[in-house]
Amino acid sequence: MEKFVLWFLFLAGSLAQEDLVGNVFLFPKPSVTTYAILKPKVEKPLKTLTVCLRSYTSLTRFHPLFSLATRSPDQDNAFLIFPKPPNQFSIYINQEENVFKVDPSATEWKHTCVSWDSASGVIELWIDGKLYPRTVSKKASSIGSPSSIILGQEQDYFGGGFNVDQSFVGEISDVHMWDYVLTPDHIQKVLFANMDFTGNILSWRSLQYELRGQASSQPKRQCKALEHHYGLFAKCYE
Repeated sequence: MEKFVLWFLFLAGSLAQEDLVGNVFLFPKPSVTTYAILKPKVEKPLKTLTVCLRSYTSLTRFHPLFSLATRSPDQDNAFLIFPKPPNQFSIYINQEENVFKVDPSATEWKHTCVSWDSASGVIELWIDGKLYPRTVSKKASSIGSPSSIILGQEQDYFGGGFNVDQSFVGEISDVHMWDYVLTPDHIQKVLFANMDFTGNILSWRSLQYELRGQASSQPKRQCKALEHHYGLFAKCYE
């Protein structure tokens, strides 16, 4: 009984749930042991979804931003956001790769949103508020449950199978996930950090997560000028 209690306390202590506004997850160097595990508020099959996040990296190779795998056979890339610098961007839906041609990457904070609607199969990729030409993938399918959601690594099987040459190095913040497709107005709210509009599956304001290896939570330091329809303003952090 004593061993069971100690094991339970260890598991409970390994998880954190907090408001991370103004913070980032830092992934300092290539590794297969450094990553973040995200725990969704709701576990259910998804026929619609949107994931938004901010990232900051100097990587010029392929790297993952968001990796969702399920236990179904051959579903390690159930939903994967996978930039391929300098001007390609891959979105995987249930193993099917969809390649977008995007503006060349620069070493600055980028805001990325990806949505998918099973009924139409339409995928939308938004980078810094710009919508790229849409495509269609896996119409009438669904993304199963339970899911393993990882930042910093690309999963080759549920919860593992990492490759150091595909690991993310840099900073990720403001991760949100919804079980519906955001409208363009919603995308603008998320882009300009409207604190009242957060994900209902994953929310950076109340995120349950576990950090592994050298991954850490750190204060965000950068400032970036953002163009709003009311004019130009600077979004600054501590």
